[in-house]
Amino acid sequence: MQPIFMIGMQRSGSNLLRLMLNQLSEIVSPHPPHILHRIYPLQKQYGDLFDEHNFNLLIDDVCRLVELNPVPWEKVELDREDVRSRCHENSLVALHGAVYDICAEVQQAQTWCCKSLANIKYVDEIERYYDAPKYIFLYRDGRDVALSFRKAVVGEKHFYNIAKGWMHVQETGLALRDKIGPKRLCSVSYEELTGNPEATAKRLCEFLGVAYTEGMLEFHRSDEAKRAAGSSDLWSKLTQPVMRNNTRKFLREASENDIRIFESVAGHVLERLGYDRVYVSSGEELELSDLEIKAFNKENERLKRELMSSVDKEDLERRDRQAGLLSEIKSRSRV
Repeated sequence: MQPIFMIGMQRSGSNLLRLMLNQLSEIVSPHPPHILHRIYPLQKQYGDLFDEHNFNLLIDDVCRLVELNPVPWEKVELDREDVRSRCHENSLVALHGAVYDICAEVQQAQTWCCKSLANIKYVDEIERYYDAPKYIFLYRDGRDVALSFRKAVVGEKHFYNIAKGWMHVQETGLALRDKIGPKRLCSVSYEELTGNPEATAKRLCEFLGVAYTEGMLEFHRSDEAKRAAGSSDLWSKLTQPVMRNNTRKFLREASENDIRIFESVAGHVLERLGYDRVYVSSGEELELSDLEIKAFNKENERLKRELMSSVDKEDLERRDRQAGLLSEIKSRSRV
């Protein structure tokens, strides 16, 4: 299998794109348990993975992470010995591939797409393990990303903090694009995905070597979309058709000051991705003092606390079923 990895930043249309790809018979794109993102930072808890006991513990934890996914992997049962036999080495990235391979086989697909955008942090490991994987670099106007994060229960909340994170992710994606070229990386903007979904889907299918089907645009009618939408309010709009007028909302809903901050921090990356600046031209960026940045960070934390205080606790628990497992892993003594 030649695996496919979506890379980029949240709030950029990845759930929409995942469901579109999942409509293709050749590709399975399940809701991601974020294996690399969640377990890599905890690897020290397992000790030496060449020790079979340690590696078997990691296998069980990865399988449990998948089994606790808020949107279940339909018909997938993970036999630990089967997973072990599919690993070509004792590593987390090998385990990631093993469980996704099983998912693809169960769905009778030729390959799989991992939608966990945070995989952009682990590209070096992905490149080391897989033979010529493909990437979809999904991006969106960072000012609209910031506006979306302001309303979401995940992520940073101040435009300064969001701009810093967005800039780093986009620069990493652009560097990978320059390094491996268009045969293995396809860039897709949220604006073209929602503004002209059929043409964008056809371009993606050509890149992936599969035939386009009209069913890709009927993703919102799929059982997978219904399962995802029913799992959390965060994904409630997945049962609706493509939202074609969901761009440049920052012009109406963000303050001029917030936009100026974003363009001062990440305006050069906006330009590289083809977005125009509104208030801050190149060379006229605000010089933010340490005192201002400290105030931004403090306000960012306040906004996060404020939003979390209003979150539906039952919805949060449904969406974060894996939290207990991660807490268990963190609390273990090193094996």
